[in-house]
Amino acid sequence: MKSKSKDFSIIDKELTVEGTVSTKGKLVVKGVVKGTLTGDVVIISEEGAVYADTKVTSMTIGGIFKGEISASDELIILPTGSCAGKVVCKNFAVEPGGILNAQVTCLTNQESNSEKESVPTEKDGIVQVTTKDEQKILLDSSRDTSKGKK
Repeated sequence: MKSKSKDFSIIDKELTVEGTVSTKGKLVVKGVVKGTLTGDVVIISEEGAVYADTKVTSMTIGGIFKGEISASDELIILPTGSCAGKVVCKNFAVEPGGILNAQVTCLTNQESNSEKESVPTEKDGIVQVTTKDEQKILLDSSRDTSKGKK
């Protein structure tokens, strides 16, 4: 049986880290990270925020992310999450309520070393992103995410 890494780190509330963060195992961000972040599994909690260029295996966003993400496996945006910037990943999911305002590139297994941008098209509030292998991803952009607008 394969042994999984038991490394676990937390950047807790009220803690701000500026610079380069490099971690193995799982990192939970409840505070703020600014700069560069590399690691295996990164989880941004609802109260957390990351403003960084990020290279990870897997990222789950429940708080705020702004910057560039390169996720070799998956990116998941939870209902409380917000992602802005540029995303390159293999598997991608935005749960209902999650906010995505990013340039997205989804890679196939054959593309892991080469990147191709997907070109989004919009019709009736639905954004369709087509990957290189013609896989289609539909996102609902009709939801008004602005607050206090009249």
